[in-house]
Amino acid sequence: MLSSSISFLILILLSILNSGDCSDVPIIQALQRGVRVIELDIWPNSDEDDVEVLHGRTLTTPVALIKCLRSIKEHAFSASEYPVVITLEDHLTPDLQEKVAEMITQTFGDMLFSPSECLKELPSPESLKKRIMISTKPPKEYLQAKEVKEKDASKKGTEQDDSDEGEDDEDDEGDPKSEKNAASEYKRLIAIHAGKGKGGLSDWLRVDPNNVRRLSLSEPALEKAVDTHSKEIIRFTQKNLLRVYPKGIRVDSSNYDPFVGWTHGAQMVAFNMQGYGRSLWLMHGMFRANGGCGYVKKPDLLLTAGPNNEVFDPTKKLPVKTTLKVTVYMGDGWDKDFDQTHFDTYSPPDFYAKVGIAGVPADAIKKKTKTMDDNWIPTWDEQFEFPLTVPELALLRIKVLDYNRSDKDEFAGQTCLPVPELRQGIRAVPLFDRKGEKYSSVKLFMRFEFV
Repeated sequence: MLSSSISFLILILLSILNSGDCSDVPIIQALQRGVRVIELDIWPNSDEDDVEVLHGRTLTTPVALIKCLRSIKEHAFSASEYPVVITLEDHLTPDLQEKVAEMITQTFGDMLFSPSECLKELPSPESLKKRIMISTKPPKEYLQAKEVKEKDASKKGTEQDDSDEGEDDEDDEGDPKSEKNAASEYKRLIAIHAGKGKGGLSDWLRVDPNNVRRLSLSEPALEKAVDTHSKEIIRFTQKNLLRVYPKGIRVDSSNYDPFVGWTHGAQMVAFNMQGYGRSLWLMHGMFRANGGCGYVKKPDLLLTAGPNNEVFDPTKKLPVKTTLKVTVYMGDGWDKDFDQTHFDTYSPPDFYAKVGIAGVPADAIKKKTKTMDDNWIPTWDEQFEFPLTVPELALLRIKVLDYNRSDKDEFAGQTCLPVPELRQGIRAVPLFDRKGEKYSSVKLFMRFEFV
């Protein structure tokens, strides 16, 4: 588990978006699975006198914010005692921001972590057990007060270092008198300030040694950024938090490849939890590590610079650190968890297994076993070798299908396992359904070796 010295900045946090059908049910289910970061997209209601959670620009039914907050309080620590971060996508007027502040304060009380000033570094998750943290942009009044202060300082001829030009919105704390009048209780609840500032990507990724902040990028924005600012992104995440979220057109709750964010140090790679598929299975696999507590330590290569101040390059092929040998002996349990006619009406299924690695591009590979015809207990007894350059970020992917000669092969189970946590020897590996629920009986018998 986590030691008391581990900072948020060296962790990957299990994150979701509250999208799709707006309800507190996905939030509850996610928290019960150990999710530690929840996004709430908050809007005024139709009468503009209350606050609702609504996935913007989609045909979804809104749910009252207070209902979501109460569900978070009740279920936040059902699977893990480590802190929960609520990120707010705020579309509110100042008076409704004040209402949100009251809701949050009354709902969470002493559970809420609200530092008195902007943090230079985040406390350890160990020190924040059973605490709730709010992350969003400071309210506009606070930002305007800061701008007035900066303009006044400029008129008075205050000297300013070049590095302060183009300050991100959330950086400096404003004048105390102005802040008292302009910065509401809402602002004082924000533990992790978020925002991009007025400059471009280079300015967004600027590292301020005196402040920790959170930057959010959409998946296409991140993909574009890694083409031009890959090293800057990794340097940024060594000090600050980076959150990645699905592009707006993913209104069907689909997801994207999380490894683009993970391999660049992003701590919060947000998922739509209502769907299922490869990306969500990878997320499940990543967060099976570290006892399933919702926090996973980033590898050292993403945390420190080299002798010449160089940083990790996920696209560069490095020397092989280890080779993982995987033997797939056999599978069992389908005849107990499925009807006899589930796969084939008149004969037993024809199972085969896909085995591969997800990770940095140099390590990604797919292989598969032969097909065992007409057998509920397939015996493959095949070995595969996977040379790994960055085993710290690798997941072993396993998927079993029933071969169908006339139609699409039918899903029969899957799992993703963090390579650093694989134990050598013969293991019974349970499989999961499409939604990530573990089958009662289905499992594979496998052997893992590191060479």
